[in-house]
Amino acid sequence: MNEKANVQIAYSQSNSIFSAVQDLKAQFWECEISLLIVFASSFYDQSLLLRALQNSFPETEILGCSTAGEVISDHFLQGSIVAMAFNKQILDDFHIEVVENLSEEFDLIPALKGFENHFGFALDHIDHHAYVGLVLIDGMAMMEEKFMESLGDKTNLIFIGGSAGDDLKFQETFVYAKGNVYANASILAILKPQNGFDVLKTQSFFSSGKHLTPTKVDPTTRTVFEFDGKPAAQAYAEALGVKIADLPSLFMRHPLGLMADGEPFVRSPQKLSGEALTFYCRIVEGVSLTILNPLDIVEDTQKALATKMAEIGPVQGIIDFQCILRTLQLREEGQTDAYAQLFKGFPMIGFSTYGEAYLGHMNQTSTMLIFK
Repeated sequence: MNEKANVQIAYSQSNSIFSAVQDLKAQFWECEISLLIVFASSFYDQSLLLRALQNSFPETEILGCSTAGEVISDHFLQGSIVAMAFNKQILDDFHIEVVENLSEEFDLIPALKGFENHFGFALDHIDHHAYVGLVLIDGMAMMEEKFMESLGDKTNLIFIGGSAGDDLKFQETFVYAKGNVYANASILAILKPQNGFDVLKTQSFFSSGKHLTPTKVDPTTRTVFEFDGKPAAQAYAEALGVKIADLPSLFMRHPLGLMADGEPFVRSPQKLSGEALTFYCRIVEGVSLTILNPLDIVEDTQKALATKMAEIGPVQGIIDFQCILRTLQLREEGQTDAYAQLFKGFPMIGFSTYGEAYLGHMNQTSTMLIFK
C-alpha cells in the first residue's frame, strides 16, 4: 500500500469474520485511521462483524451497512467485505449521528443538534462547499423519501448515500455506527474533507420522448393505479408498444424518469400488481414522468468519470453507491469486471444499494462521493 495515501482501501472474501477482519487490517499500512467505512454482504452477521472491527480498530470511528453486492477498485464482488480508511490528513473533521424508528414518527432534531454541538454552529449556516453529508438508510423500511425530504427541509447540506441491502432476500437490512447495529434506522455523517469534494451522478438512460402522468397513486406502497386515466399497466404497455405480460422483462431497461434540467431522476418499476404497477420509488400524482431508453452502463459511466476527472483533477478516493438494478444488468451483460476496472488507479469502494440518495431518493443510478 502507498504510504503517502490518505485514503486506503481493503477487501476480504473470507467466510470467517475473524479472518476477514484480519485480512482488512493487514491491507492497511500502520497509521492513525480516524474513520473506517465498511460495506459488508448480508451473509456476515453484522453485529459480530462490527464487534470484530471494533476490537481490531479500537481508536477508530466505524460506520457501514449490509449490502446486495460490493465493489472495490478493479474488483466486482459478492459475499465480501470492502472497507475505506481515512486518516486525519484527508478529513479535517467529521461527526456521526443515528436516527432510529424510521417507520414511526422519527425525529431528526436530536441528530441535527448533535451536529451543531459538535461543529459549533447551526446547520443552516454550514458552508455546503466545505462540508458534505453521508447517509446510509435501512433499505426495507420504505422511508427514504420521507426521510430525505425531512432532511432537505432542515438543511441545505448535500447528503449522498444509499439504502442498505440484504443480497436480494428482501427481509432485513442493517446500518451501523457508534458501536451499534441498527435496523429501521439511518446513519448520518457530516464530513469536512481537507481538499474538498465533488459528487457524480450517472444513470445511463436518456429520454424516449414519451410521457406518462400518474393520475391515481398510493404513495405509501409506491403503487400507481392509473397513468393518464388508464390502468397503469395498460398505459405503460401501450407506450412501449408491447403486451402487458411482457412488461416485467422491460422494467430494467425502460424505467420512468422525473426530468430536471434535462436529466432524469429514475423511478424503477418493481412488479405488476394486477393492473397496477408497484415501484421501488415513490411516485407523485400529477407529475409527468418520461419513459427512458438505456445506454451502455460501462461506456456511459466511463464518459461521466472522464468528464469529472478533467474538471476536478486528481482524486484521493471515491465511494460509489450503485443501484442493485444496475448491478443486475451488468451481470446479465457480463460487464461487472469492465465496470470495476473503470476505477483502477485510485481508491474506490462501493456497494449495490436498494436505492440511491442525492437530492432525494432514486433508482437505477450510481451516485458517487469524490474526495479531491
